[in-house]
Amino acid sequence: MSVLFLNDSAQRGVVNLIAKSHEQQMNLVYALPWSQGVDKKLAPKRPEQCWIAGTLYLEQLTEDQRHELLWQETARDISMFINLEQTLTPLYMGYVNKHADDLSSDVRDYLMLFSKEEIVHTLMFQRYMKMAGLPLYRSPENLRQLLTIQLPAMAPEIGVCCTLILEWVAELGAMHASQYDDIEPLTRKMFHEHHVEESRHIAFGRWVTESYLEQASEPQTQQLRGVLRGLMSQLIPQFTYNPEIGDHLSFEFPVGCKDEARIAEVRGSAANTALNEKRFAPLYAWLKKLEAL
Repeated sequence: MSVLFLNDSAQRGVVNLIAKSHEQQMNLVYALPWSQGVDKKLAPKRPEQCWIAGTLYLEQLTEDQRHELLWQETARDISMFINLEQTLTPLYMGYVNKHADDLSSDVRDYLMLFSKEEIVHTLMFQRYMKMAGLPLYRSPENLRQLLTIQLPAMAPEIGVCCTLILEWVAELGAMHASQYDDIEPLTRKMFHEHHVEESRHIAFGRWVTESYLEQASEPQTQQLRGVLRGLMSQLIPQFTYNPEIGDHLSFEFPVGCKDEARIAEVRGSAANTALNEKRFAPLYAWLKKLEAL
């Protein structure tokens, strides 16, 4: 079996993705109406999707503090894209270089297009963050180690599947929070333009994973399922609430960055549990189909 093998249906799909990537290339200068700027008087996401919505901690904040909190949550979300996409590119180009003779020409070409698009996305997000005056949040150490140390040493199929999960979580979260008429316009459009290309990346990751499982041995299948369960068990709580936010707010946050009990309470709140079930429903359904959830 070739590296990153695709079944016939997935192979045809990747040929179509390549054509779409050539036809609809994001141009950093023209992708967004940069001249209109970012209006931080408006909300960047739906208030009911605030990390501490539905808890007593939100009730302790003023309206101005709640508004500031929404912008910092958005800064974390964009930071997640930046940290992921700038580490994903060397991972995928590593596959191109290491497995050049074992990749189909279409897979090789799409890995390069994928990497190029991620670089442009990173530049777009960085430009937006600077314009909005938002800080870059750190990448969780376990995720950085996964992308830079662990995945390069594992089968490329596992690497593609894991990066799919990371991108899919971030993408579903961003789109679910931002695509409403009352959301700050440049923020809403930025996430939408990113979604156009990111949906192709997600399709590629799904096809690679599904094709791999059609051919994989039982030990390989169980390994992938175990990796995915471990990743999801860490990723969803970290995405739901990041304690670092307290370092970037202008006021004392009621959930301390080292207060493990309150952090667990927020991550497991009824509001966040319901939100995760709704926004991540497509991902959860796919993982259940793979028997990986």
